[in-house]
Amino acid sequence: MRVSVLQENLAKGLSIVGRAVQSRPTLPILANVMIKTEEARLQLSATNLELGITCWIGAKVDTAGDVTIPARTLQELIATLPPERVDMDLDSRSLTLHLDCAGKTANIKGMEAGEFPLMPDFDAERALSVPAQAFKEMIDQVVFAAAKEDNRPILTGILARFDDNTLTLAAADGYRLAVRTIELELGVGGRTVEPMIIPARTLQEISRIISDDDEEVLIAFPDARGQVMFSLGSVVLISQLIEGKFPDYEAIIPRRYETTTLLYTKELLAACRSSEVFAKDSANTARIVIEPSEVNTMPGRVLVAGRSQEKGDAEAPVDASIEGQGMEIAFNIRYLIDVLSVIREEQVVLETSGSTAPGVVRPAGRDDFIHVIMPMSTGR
Repeated sequence: MRVSVLQENLAKGLSIVGRAVQSRPTLPILANVMIKTEEARLQLSATNLELGITCWIGAKVDTAGDVTIPARTLQELIATLPPERVDMDLDSRSLTLHLDCAGKTANIKGMEAGEFPLMPDFDAERALSVPAQAFKEMIDQVVFAAAKEDNRPILTGILARFDDNTLTLAAADGYRLAVRTIELELGVGGRTVEPMIIPARTLQEISRIISDDDEEVLIAFPDARGQVMFSLGSVVLISQLIEGKFPDYEAIIPRRYETTTLLYTKELLAACRSSEVFAKDSANTARIVIEPSEVNTMPGRVLVAGRSQEKGDAEAPVDASIEGQGMEIAFNIRYLIDVLSVIREEQVVLETSGSTAPGVVRPAGRDDFIHVIMPMSTGR
């Protein structure tokens, strides 16, 4: 194999596929990235058997070939090289890859490409199309609500449900729930797509990979494999699905509210961040005091209060338009910050029904995104 690529393209490709490499893989070959020539492109692939990523970059191919090279070693080396042309020449007998860039040379020992796990081909003809930027926003608005611990593996994933022309993503960790929907222009084309649970990490990687120039994400389902594949032009990602039944999230969403509070998103977010300074010493518990105005011509207010037994306390008032009765409820302030940080609308609605009922946060004027937060006990 003899091939030439630009250093910046190789570095970018390695950074993308490198996220599928485990620090301590079960098999030595899984610590490697596969390098394979393909016409006027160079294919880079990495996998941990649960997540696999393939990326193609432009290249000048003099001699075809393939090899697997230790991913971290190659990535660290390429990062030290100047933004010039990188010439790579493989000694097929010793499986040593020689690199030359602006006079700097290196030799890296590799392994046979035939030992690398096979990746299924992406079937673009049977794939579903989702607008890239909308899909990225969807992911960002639900992925943080997935469980981080493996106590309930099903909750470390995100439910993806295709219904006619609608795609729904839902994530929950037992304390909060995020649900986001989007209308698909082409729909599912009359096909039946069963609900699936995609690892949250997989969708996080998709969100990172989507660039401002990407117009669509293609989603395909390899036959009888329990896998899902995503294609973004020069990048293909394949992931195992999580087996099991996702909780009935619709039963968690409150159907009625006693109080509806309209606030400016940035003002509420700033108040939450101020209170978090002290609330984080009390399991992130913060009091939300909703105070309707006694005079119709004056705005009501919401008081966000955080307290630490050792450090002190903070209170931040926010003007609000309030319909319903006043009340006090405690939330994990981190959860409020998480959801407010991904709402782009100028105003946000907080719907509550008392100190022991779940609260709902959603963007004002939209019904395609809803976030439910369970209340906390203040010990009073």
